[in-house]
Amino acid sequence: MALTNSQYDLILREYEAKQNRNRHLLEERTAYVYEHVEGYREIEESISSVSVEQGKKLLAGDDTALTELKSILADFSSMKKQLLASAGLPDNYLEPVYDCPDCKDTGYLGIRKCHCFKNREITLLYEQSGIREMLENENFSALSYEYYLGEDLLRFQNAVTTCRNFINNFNSDYHNLFFYGTVGTGKSFLSGCIAKELIESGHSVIYFSASGLFDTLSKIKFDYRNTEELHKAYEDLFQCDLLIIDDLGTEYTNNFINSQLFSLINDRHLAKKAVIISTNLSLEDFRNRYSDRIFSRITSNYEICKITGPDIRMHKKKLQNRK
Repeated sequence: MALTNSQYDLILREYEAKQNRNRHLLEERTAYVYEHVEGYREIEESISSVSVEQGKKLLAGDDTALTELKSILADFSSMKKQLLASAGLPDNYLEPVYDCPDCKDTGYLGIRKCHCFKNREITLLYEQSGIREMLENENFSALSYEYYLGEDLLRFQNAVTTCRNFINNFNSDYHNLFFYGTVGTGKSFLSGCIAKELIESGHSVIYFSASGLFDTLSKIKFDYRNTEELHKAYEDLFQCDLLIIDDLGTEYTNNFINSQLFSLINDRHLAKKAVIISTNLSLEDFRNRYSDRIFSRITSNYEICKITGPDIRMHKKKLQNRK
């Protein structure tokens, strides 16, 4: 999916605005020079007339006309730079202005997206994800195994390997992940690691806490004054490249939530759109809390990762309190 059509159009409009702004700036600079730098306009006019004259000579068979033109233009260029310098202006003052000189504010290098377009794309994807600040700390650069021992360590190492494989094969292999286990053991952290890597590679990722997800779905379902923003949120839920549902099981559960959860994970499965779910519930508690068909979809279509160990958040908090 990457960008939606509306996001892509937004970026193109931004490039158009850059081009218009910089074109206007160049026009203002040109008008200033013509008015305040004596002789500059005359040189520009001379360049036009000399170019036409030498062009006629070339068409008439004068083989030296092109060489002469290059020499004359070089002299004129030197004269213009001298005039600009005398007015206290840089010699490139009247060259085209670009925010990005590489693509000349088109966003593309041939048929490839320019680095500036990709950076803007990633910025939009971060904004869409809703977890920009969280991912500043929850990413692979902050990964540590120091809190785990024995079987807990082995499970976490295996989960990390699973996450890296998920990322590396994301474009070629439809895959879902289900993290479960005790509180504070790194389930949300690993989801964040995956989210950051995929966003940085240009994929759209949407993050929701379970309570936030079902609150949004409820508004979409029952708010008859639905805004365009709610409709967009609904589209994002079903169309984004990766949907992360964090802390499933912390929300108030009823038939509506069960129905909406099943529809969401089933529709995304049919569309081959990846989902990551994390929960503090055991598999038995998860099955008892949700319907059999939800449990069946999860166990059939998700790679199950159990993560156990100490509550890392509480451990860090205790260390801070001791300082």
